[in-house]
Amino acid sequence: MKITIIAGARPNFMKIAPIIRAINAAAKVGKNITYRLIYTGLKNDTDLDPSLFIDLDIAAPDAYLEIQSKNSIELAALILMAFDKELTNNPADVVLVVDDLTPTMSCAIVAKKHGAKVAHLVAGTRSFDMDMPKEVNRMITDGLADYLFTAGMIANRTLSQTGTDNKNIYYVGNILIDSIRYSRSKLIKPVWLSTLLPEKQEYILLTLNRRALLDNKKNLQNLISVICKSNLPIIAPLHPYVQDTLKKLQIDTTNLHILPPQGYLSFGYLLNNAKAIITDSGNVAEEATFLGIPCITLNNYAEHPETYRMGTNELVGEDPEALDRAMQLLLNKQWKTGEMPERWDGRTAERIIQILLDSEK
Repeated sequence: MKITIIAGARPNFMKIAPIIRAINAAAKVGKNITYRLIYTGLKNDTDLDPSLFIDLDIAAPDAYLEIQSKNSIELAALILMAFDKELTNNPADVVLVVDDLTPTMSCAIVAKKHGAKVAHLVAGTRSFDMDMPKEVNRMITDGLADYLFTAGMIANRTLSQTGTDNKNIYYVGNILIDSIRYSRSKLIKPVWLSTLLPEKQEYILLTLNRRALLDNKKNLQNLISVICKSNLPIIAPLHPYVQDTLKKLQIDTTNLHILPPQGYLSFGYLLNNAKAIITDSGNVAEEATFLGIPCITLNNYAEHPETYRMGTNELVGEDPEALDRAMQLLLNKQWKTGEMPERWDGRTAERIIQILLDSEK
């Protein structure tokens, strides 16, 4: 079985790495399985720091499509053409795509045109908001997929209710947890952390990335002010454009420490040792649930509702008052105790590869 794996952005690699390790393990015991890893972006993409593939214990991509565009329609069109050439030159039995990006949808379309089967990793997530470009990507990709690998029963129900054949739906668990469990013993303490917090102080980890949140400057200022009222150190490893946005707010505080983005293992250390996490990232909320760390998400929506229905996550939207109430619960040690969703056990990749191998029999 020849599998082509698609990555469209840095976060995809955290979910792809366990799949690659499971393929290598299967091949090592004599299974007829190989993979080819494709990154749809640029080879010199600054998001793909050299340490990423070392940290994840995988090889760098076999090929780069070298496509970049801020216009989603143009991006889709360019990827369609580039991936068509890639699959023509390197045919695959299965094309595995991840999440809900434009490259995810585009490569799924090309795969079906080439007669390859499509495996969608993290299928069945929905916001039910058709104004979200990612929602369109999800629906198209799920509609084309031959294997729909889901992280929870909520996703299964969503797919069933929209007419997906149940025989194509596989509840395998959360692939992100595979990466956390694999890497947890190898986390790297950032060298600057002991200087910044010399007495091993408790801290809150803050991550921000969502453009809609950042564009509302006045509300963002109110949110950051609420966060900084805690008096705990706020460790905020942020991309340059987010740093610039926060600095322009000119918030007068001494406990907000804005830092550059961290490598995967260093960020994992900050995550693993935080008193609490405030984020707008679904992936970070999932990791927090696995680690049992209180998490406040600045969004009204979560890809995996399990994080707030069962786990340690709470959604406060972009509402400073809701954030303030959540912060009070956190600081008064009244945060709920989460529990682990079923099959978030670090063996998702093994299940996926076994299903693919069994389907060939």
